[in-house]
Formats: sequence, C-alpha cells, structure tokens
Amino acid sequence: MVITFNELRRIKDKLPSGSSKRIADELNIDVDTVRNYFGGSHFEAGAPAGVHYEKGPDGGVVTLDDTTILDAAMRILNEIKE
Repeated sequence: MVITFNELRRIKDKLPSGSSKRIADELNIDVDTVRNYFGGSHFEAGAPAGVHYEKGPDGGVVTLDDTTILDAAMRILNEIKE
C-alpha cells in the first residue's frame, strides 16, 4: 500500500492515548515497532516495520509492506466514531 507520510501521521495523531500499546499487545509485537511504523525512530528497541519512505510533496510517499498495524489503527478509529 502507498500512502503519504502526512496522511499516515494524521491517522496516528487521531488515535487515542495508549493506542500504540494496545496495537502492540493485540499483534504481539514491541510497542516501538508500532511507533516506528508511524514514523518514529526507535530502531534500537523495535523491529523494522516494513515501511519505506520516499521524499516528496505532502511529506513524501510511504510504501507499507504490510498493513496489519494500519488496519488495527483504523479499527480503533472506527470504534471511537461509534
């Protein structure tokens, strides 16, 4: 999947407090891996997140190898809309 960096950050910024930990717990991964997925730089602690950045307009383009973390984030956003 391809998304702009700014759109990925907007999704992350809409998430309620504690969502990174919740996603990490649900997916049985390190919380820093979730943070890295959304543009963090905690590479010593978290695993690579399968996210590839290319500079450009609107923060550049992000190619996501796996959308599992994004899907979990979108599920949380849908829960808070209801």
